[in-house]
Amino acid sequence: MGVPRGEWETFGNSVCPDVFGREPSMNHVHARSRRSAFTIIEVIVIVVIIGVLATIVAPRLIGYIGRGKRSATEANAGAIANAVTAYMTDCGKPPPGASLESFLMSRPSEVDAAAWKGPYMQNSDQFKDAWGTPFMIVVPGKKNVDFDIVSYGEDKKAGGEGDAADIVKP
Repeated sequence: MGVPRGEWETFGNSVCPDVFGREPSMNHVHARSRRSAFTIIEVIVIVVIIGVLATIVAPRLIGYIGRGKRSATEANAGAIANAVTAYMTDCGKPPPGASLESFLMSRPSEVDAAAWKGPYMQNSDQFKDAWGTPFMIVVPGKKNVDFDIVSYGEDKKAGGEGDAADIVKP
């Protein structure tokens, strides 16, 4: 016994009768195969929507990146300020004209070996701000009495506003 009339379906590319026993028309078959791809209008609409979303999201994302760099720089400057305070407690004032890395990572020749309890920082990567510029120490400080740890910000120049503003710790 075969399949009862009217219960045939469409399999692959073959044309079989539908549930009512009718064979599909050629227009119906071609309409189904034409609809398998996107039209150029649909692609253009999708591209425009993605472009609009990108123009809305990109400025906000860039702002978060700038704030993140500034926060990381402030945190590193604070850690360096704590290390300099510990150094000054142990050894006195830092050597004049010395870089932060030179006296916080290794004992200066003029400092007694028994007094120096360093290294005072974990690694030398912490001596650069988020924009790749080394931090500076100003002794005596302009903002604080003993010293200032300074980063000139994104523009690497004194002064500025926003991400280009100077960061001074402690």
